[in-house]
Amino acid sequence: MQLPDPALVVLVGASGSGKSTWARAHYRDQEVVSSDALRGVVGSGPHDLDASVDAFGVLETIVAARLGRGLTTVVDTLGLDVAKRRSWLAAARTAGLPAVAVVLDTPDAECRRRNAARDRPVSAPVLAGQLRSVRDVRDVLDAEGWDLVAPVTGEAAPADPVPETRPGPGPDRTSSLGLRSVLQVSRFPWGEDPLTWLTGIARAADEAGFAGLALMDHLVQVPQVGRAWDPIPEPWVTLGAVAALGTELELGTLCTPVTFRPAGVTAKAAATLSVLTGGRAFVGVGAGWFEREHAAYGIAFPPARQRLDDLERAVVTMKALWAAGTKAYDAHGVALPETTCYPRPAGPIPIVVGGSGERRTLRIAAQHGDACNLRTTDEAELQRLIAVLRDHCDEVGRDRSEVAVTVLDLPVVGCDRDDVWARVERQRGRTPAATYAARTRAATVAGHRDRWARLAGLGVSTIFIATPDLGAPEDVLALRGLNA
Repeated sequence: MQLPDPALVVLVGASGSGKSTWARAHYRDQEVVSSDALRGVVGSGPHDLDASVDAFGVLETIVAARLGRGLTTVVDTLGLDVAKRRSWLAAARTAGLPAVAVVLDTPDAECRRRNAARDRPVSAPVLAGQLRSVRDVRDVLDAEGWDLVAPVTGEAAPADPVPETRPGPGPDRTSSLGLRSVLQVSRFPWGEDPLTWLTGIARAADEAGFAGLALMDHLVQVPQVGRAWDPIPEPWVTLGAVAALGTELELGTLCTPVTFRPAGVTAKAAATLSVLTGGRAFVGVGAGWFEREHAAYGIAFPPARQRLDDLERAVVTMKALWAAGTKAYDAHGVALPETTCYPRPAGPIPIVVGGSGERRTLRIAAQHGDACNLRTTDEAELQRLIAVLRDHCDEVGRDRSEVAVTVLDLPVVGCDRDDVWARVERQRGRTPAATYAARTRAATVAGHRDRWARLAGLGVSTIFIATPDLGAPEDVLALRGLNA
């Protein structure tokens, strides 16, 4: 069962039902607030009942502080006190977090067996009373208004398993989710040996089962990724070096601004890359947005309307130059006296139009592109934009299936919850942890696969993934489970 995250999670179960074991298997130690553990802090040990009042006082303080910061909080007590449950539920409502009651559905005999094996077992009459209360609690929980009441077995289960191996990639490297993933490299911490770093990243992407590798195309590193003086290589030259490795990766840009080069020059570069890779090139193209880099390099930065006109003409020009023959071309505002472009591409070169502008960008993608690349920040907004794209396809008389939907995903990915939150802390800067985690969809591989499955259900076919902490080939290999 997929539980909301962040959320308030209140465990409900008798002694010996496995609440603490279940919590440890699914959450980080810092996320679990245990009354037994706090008895050990303020008293002589976890079973020091004389310390219960003080322990619950500390527990309430911790719960309030974590919920106030929008952090997942797991309350590990019996969960049978109605007044306490309702106070935690109210606190979650105030914090704007979903509230979940997890009921440990463990057989009575197993609870008794575990209780008897403890150093300080609960007395038989007390345990019998707890078991009766647990049997009656489900109807009470439903009436209290919890967002989710989740019955689970009391046996420990590994959380978010990461596949150790992946099946050999098929011809198109489509995962079991029906998705293809492309590693987008946007930062280049390559130190003193750029080529070794670059080839290591590319080989790791190939080994991890990525369908392709994309390079960001900028002249100055963008502030969303790094500092202006961080290296940002020219992508077509760099992709030529990757092509020499002989991997099975598709190679291209995401995205090349049409303001940087004449469309015919980009068409020539992409056709050459296609030949060098045996037909595994693609072009991501956009209208451009970063005015600073244009000024720094003496490149004109026209108004948005002109840049969008140029985007449409660029897509049309590239397709005309890649077509068979050398005949003249005159359509869609593009006039070429000849279309002589040799070497010819070794296969089709998909053009991915980047951007979410509903009136122009999505229409350009629908009429001329092979795919439209969108952001994944909000699934409801993504669904709406896909609907707009499909409406444009209908209006221009193009089959919807001819224009694929791709997304750019910028997630934090960890091997377990501890690793996820450690990465959040390293990357968040001054942004509150919960805000940064929500913005980057911070999760384990299994958590991202659950989300990607929903994207596939919306009609997404390819995900371009750019993690904010990509530093070495090992970071790429850690993502292999995404492609299983």
